[in-house]
Amino acid sequence: MQRRILLVEDEAQLVRTLTDRLSAEGYLVESARDGEVGLALATDESFDLIILDVMLPRLNGFDVCRDLRRRKINVPVIMLTARTQVEDCVVGLKLGADDYLTKPFKMVELLARIEAQLRRIPTWARAADIYHLGSMLVNCRRSIVEREGVPLEMSAREIRLLCYFIKHRGEILSRDNLLNEVWGYDAMPTTRTVDVHVAGLRQKIEPDPHRPQHLITIHGLGYKFLG
Repeated sequence: MQRRILLVEDEAQLVRTLTDRLSAEGYLVESARDGEVGLALATDESFDLIILDVMLPRLNGFDVCRDLRRRKINVPVIMLTARTQVEDCVVGLKLGADDYLTKPFKMVELLARIEAQLRRIPTWARAADIYHLGSMLVNCRRSIVEREGVPLEMSAREIRLLCYFIKHRGEILSRDNLLNEVWGYDAMPTTRTVDVHVAGLRQKIEPDPHRPQHLITIHGLGYKFLG
């Protein structure tokens, strides 16, 4: 499946150059020439990665990045800038950017950084899926869970775990599988961590957590999601 990249950049020549090269590399590229349009596209559509210039008309890249994270849009963001001050790099990273590249840059370096960011996204998390579970709506791309229009208080980890269960509904998922796919090898939590998070999810999504209808324990094997 081709990856979609949103390029938010106001330099026309750079937009053409990057679009041509990224398209030649097999990416689907959408571009925006100012921050407001870029923010609207990133909010309304599904992208695998965003390349975001800092100095943009109407809304600068720092503000765009901040607003994306406030809206729970966790797509990887690589920021581009002609500004070389360390403080600018720190600001971008603190606002939620995943990487930072200073102009002028070599195309091969940008491509390597794009590939590195995309490798960090679990395959199951790439689709912009929205699911309905009774009165609940689960938006996996935007990391939002609502019941009758009211957002539920859930941690980012709980939402990722719920989305993984939904995308693999009907399958028996072992604790090791959940640790590898949702936590990642680097986290190295214990299997008890999975049980605690499943119990927390049941409290939030099940009508009766003591008699779960969705998150079912398969004794000796793991969990199965029904719904």
